[in-house]
Amino acid sequence: TGSEIRGKNGGVSLKLFLASLLPLLVSLQLIHVACVCAGHNASRDVVTLVKSVLFHRRNPLHFHFITDTVAHRILSALFQSWMVPSVHVSFYDADELKSEVSWIPNKHYSGIYGLMKLTLTKALPADLSKVIVLDTDITFATDIAELWGIFRKFTDKQVIGLVENQSDWYLGNLWKNHKPWPALGRGFNTGVILLYLERLRRIGWEQTWRLTAERELMSMLSTSLADQDIFNAFIKQNPVLVHQLPCFWNVQLSDHTRSEQCYTEVSDLKVIHWNSPKKLRVKNKHVEFFRNLYLTFLEYDGNLLRRELFGCPSQASPGSVQLQTALEQLDEDDQCYDFRRERLTVHRVHLYFLQYEYTPVEDSTDITLVAQLSMDRLQMLEAICKHWEGPISLALYMSDAEAQQFLRYAQASEVLKNRKNVGYHVVYKEGQFYPVNLVRNVALKNANTPYVFLTDVDFLPMYGLYDYLRKSVVQLDMAHTKKALVVPAFETLRYRLSFPKSKAELLSMLDMGTLYTFRYHVWPKGHAPTNYAKWRTATTPYRVEWEADFEPYVVVRRDCPEYDQRFVGFGWNKVSHVMELDAQEFDLMVLPNAFMIHMPHAPSFDISKFRSSSGYRNCLNTLKDEFHQDLSRKYGSAALKYLTAQRNI
Repeated sequence: TGSEIRGKNGGVSLKLFLASLLPLLVSLQLIHVACVCAGHNASRDVVTLVKSVLFHRRNPLHFHFITDTVAHRILSALFQSWMVPSVHVSFYDADELKSEVSWIPNKHYSGIYGLMKLTLTKALPADLSKVIVLDTDITFATDIAELWGIFRKFTDKQVIGLVENQSDWYLGNLWKNHKPWPALGRGFNTGVILLYLERLRRIGWEQTWRLTAERELMSMLSTSLADQDIFNAFIKQNPVLVHQLPCFWNVQLSDHTRSEQCYTEVSDLKVIHWNSPKKLRVKNKHVEFFRNLYLTFLEYDGNLLRRELFGCPSQASPGSVQLQTALEQLDEDDQCYDFRRERLTVHRVHLYFLQYEYTPVEDSTDITLVAQLSMDRLQMLEAICKHWEGPISLALYMSDAEAQQFLRYAQASEVLKNRKNVGYHVVYKEGQFYPVNLVRNVALKNANTPYVFLTDVDFLPMYGLYDYLRKSVVQLDMAHTKKALVVPAFETLRYRLSFPKSKAELLSMLDMGTLYTFRYHVWPKGHAPTNYAKWRTATTPYRVEWEADFEPYVVVRRDCPEYDQRFVGFGWNKVSHVMELDAQEFDLMVLPNAFMIHMPHAPSFDISKFRSSSGYRNCLNTLKDEFHQDLSRKYGSAALKYLTAQRNI
C-alpha cells in the first residue's frame, strides 16, 4: 500500500520499494548446476562438491547430472535418502551422448566423459536457459548465488563465462616441442563454466563446436585437455562470445598453475579447483589451507544440511512431507517413542562407496555374503575376504568422518584393494540407536546374485564354504523350493585361533574346549534347534523345526523377506526375520559339512544399554508383541504358533 512505501518527504518511492524486494527475489531464484559424473570415485568426489555448495547456499537448487549407470545408481539413492529441502535432481544418460563425442581422440585421464560438457545444449532440457557447469573436483567457499548473479553482467553477445587458465599450458612453453591447441592468450579453464544455453542454441553451438574440433584435429590429431581444448579453440575464433570471470571463481591447484597470482589473501577465494591427477598432493604455497577447507566438507555431517533454508520458504520433498506426517502421528508420551521414531528415521545411503566389479556366473547358483558393521568391526574385513572368495555385500553404519577413515583403511589394505567383488554401502549415522535391520536391508537389497548368505561380520566362514554352498543350492533344488540353508555357528573365546580346516578338526576342537557351540552359555535358545548333536554325525542335510527365539544364519533366495526395521540396537532383530521365513513356509535345512566361527570382541554399546536399562527391555517386549500381532494379521493361521510360543515363554 501507499502508506507502506511512502518516503520521508511523503512521496511514494516505488524504486526504493522494488530495491528492498530484490534480495528476497534473488534468494527465491532457482539456480541450475550441471556436472558430468561417471564411476565410483567421481561419485564420491561430487558429494563433497555438493556439500560445499549446500553449506553456503540460500537459494533453491536444481542439480543436473550426466551420469553412467554406476553414478546414476549411487547418486539417485543418495539424494533420495538425503532429502535436502529445496533441492531438485535430474539425471541424463551419458551412454546416449557418447556418440556425440566418441569420434574425438582424447589423451586426457578423464576419458570420454571429459568431453561430455560439449553436449550440454543437447543433453539438458530445451527450456533451460542458463546453467553453472562444474567439475567434480571443485570446492565452494561462498554462496553459489554470487556466481549465478554474474549472468546479469553478460553483454548481449556473450554466451559463456570462464576463468583464465592459471598455467602456461596454452602458451606452449612447458617443454620442448610442446604444441597446445589454439587459445586466446593463456586460454581458459573449463572446471567452472557459466553457460548461457539459450544463446548457445541460437548460434548453433552443436554444429559450431563440431566444425572447430574437426578443423583442429587435422593438425593436432587428439585433445590433451578434453573439452577444454575445444572450448578454447572456439573462443580463439569468437572472442566476443566469452565473459571472463574473476580468477577467484576457479583457483586452479595443479603443479604448473600460478594460482598464487590470483589472490592476495586466501580469504578472497570463492572456488577451489583440484585440477590435477594428484589432487590434494599438489604443490602450492597455501596447499595446507586449501586441503583443510576441502577436508572440512569431506567429513562434514551431511545430515546438518537437511535443515530449512534461512530466509527462504523451502520446498519439501514428497518423502519429507510423508515423514513429517508420520512423525506427527506418534505419541510423544509413549515410553517407547524413541524406538518408534527411530523406525521412521531416513538414513542417507551411499551405495558402492568403493570400486565394485561383478560378473554373474553362468549357472545361476552364485551367492553373496551379506553383513553389516560399524567402525569397531573394521578389522574383520580382511579375514572375511580371505575366507570367502565369492561376492560380498556390506553395509557400513558410519558418520561422514568415519566413512573417510574407512576409505583410507581400504585403500591401504592390499587384501581389500585386490577384491573388486565387494560392495561397500555406507549408511550414515542418524539417531540414537543402531538401526541394525535397516542396515542389513541395505546390504541385502544390493546383493547382485540369486542367493544370499545372511551372516554377521564377526563370523569367519569355514574355508571353502562359498563353493560348498553353491553345490548345496543345486543339491537341494533351491531354485524350485522354499528352503533356508542353516550354517551351524560356533565360537571361540581366543583372539588367536588356529582355524579348523575341516569338520573333523572342528569336532576335535569342540571336544578339547577350544571351540563351543555359539552362545550355549548365555543364549542357548538362539541356536539349540540346529541340533548340534545330530550335526556331529550327519552326512546329509536334515530339516529342523522352528522354535521360539531361533536365530540361525541362513542361505536363502535374494527375494526373501526383508528384516523388520522396528527392531533397532540389540535384541530380536534376527529372531523376527527367521520367524517370517518360517511363516512363509521356508524349510529350515541344516548343512552337515558347513560351519562358521564367531570371533571374540568387546560388547557393543547397544548390548550394554539392553543390560542396564529396564525401559529398553520393556520396549523390546512391546515391539515383540506388536510384531507377533502384525505377523498374525499378515499370515493368518500360519502364524498362530508364534503367539502360542510367546505365551509359553
